[in-house]
Amino acid sequence: KIKKYLDIIPIEGIYSIYPYGVYEKSGDEEMEKKKERSTKEYKDLMNRLKRIEGQVRGIQGMLENDAYCTDVLIQVAAVNAALNSFNKALLAEHVRTCVADNIRAGNDEVIDELVILLQKLMR
Repeated sequence: KIKKYLDIIPIEGIYSIYPYGVYEKSGDEEMEKKKERSTKEYKDLMNRLKRIEGQVRGIQGMLENDAYCTDVLIQVAAVNAALNSFNKALLAEHVRTCVADNIRAGNDEVIDELVILLQKLMR
């Protein structure tokens, strides 16, 4: 059984070591893909997530304080926009590093993985 990042459907031939993403065996022969990020990329992504977490906690507080529905909905829309922005930044970095390096290395199967990922993101 193969466990893939984002539950992407396994594609034959892509379970190998790539420059920016490696599959590692863990437990009972399941494989997990990993990505080594630069300190800057890691900090930027974590800061975005922490801001989003703060926004979600703010929405919880609004509900606890009986805030008006439209005010809550506007804040939920802001969280959705922030998550979309996070996805765009992460996807752009993925294409620049993982996808580009795999294509350069002759691992064209990564294109199929990217197509499946984009289909999932566009649901």
